Amino acid sequence: MLLTFTKMHGLGNDYLFIDAAEHPVANPGELSRRMSHRHLGAGADGIILVLPGQEGEFAMRIFNADGSEAETCGNGIRCFAKYVYERGLIDKTAFTIDTLAGPNQVELEVSHGRVTSVRSNMGKPTFERAEIPMEGPPGRVIEEPLDLGDETLSITCANIGNPHAVVFVEDATKAPVAELGPRIENYPAFPNRTNAEFVSVRDKHNIDMRIWERGSGITMASGSGSCGAALASMLTERVDNRVHVHLVYGALSVEWASDGWVYQEGPAEEVYEGAWLHDDDTLIQSVDTSKTT
Repeated sequence: MLLTFTKMHGLGNDYLFIDAAEHPVANPGELSRRMSHRHLGAGADGIILVLPGQEGEFAMRIFNADGSEAETCGNGIRCFAKYVYERGLIDKTAFTIDTLAGPNQVELEVSHGRVTSVRSNMGKPTFERAEIPMEGPPGRVIEEPLDLGDETLSITCANIGNPHAVVFVEDATKAPVAELGPRIENYPAFPNRTNAEFVSVRDKHNIDMRIWERGSGITMASGSGSCGAALASMLTERVDNRVHVHLVYGALSVEWASDGWVYQEGPAEEVYEGAWLHDDDTLIQSVDTSKTT
């Protein structure tokens, strides 16, 4: 049996998009583990299911490469918006996508029928420890020591639909992401695990960021991670309320607006369409859309 999919990426953060209305998925976690494998599958940071919305026009479910489900995904949102618009599933350039983190409103820039950029509302951030969530006394986690045993890091935490722990370093491009990322992700104080960002500040309007994504490991970019990194930089008064977050393959714009909402803006690219050959009927049957409410 063949399952058609589309590979897309936002600045190198790549996902396999599946129209789950046409191809209902019964076990998306296992499907993501198989399809995302860089050597034995199509290769991606995860899969994204395109579903009908309940509050918004569409609903998005995101599964990381390890099969775990994520609440939201900034790069995935932009790719999702491009996917549905360019396939004629919607003709509006402003609409809402339901996620586990809540509704995400997107605005598209279009040229000659192609989406060139997407601005999305990532919601209002939370900083209280219990809302990250992170164990410990009430209050915000701002440049707080994190004892890893052989060394102590200073972290600043934010939740922008999913959890982020930010470490400020001298040069993010040289940070030991592969070594420290999984240790931060799985630190016992984070009951739901966490994303880990390593950030260096260029100036008041520009930061460099590298990320270890919860459930996927090192990725080339992250929209929500860029928001988390920017928010931690703003919270500690290192930058202004609008910054460019420089990643491996380009930059995203992140704004913490005066109304309290966080907006991210950047590109989305389609790589190819493909067909996944599978012989496991337990993977492609029916999808549970209840989590999109």
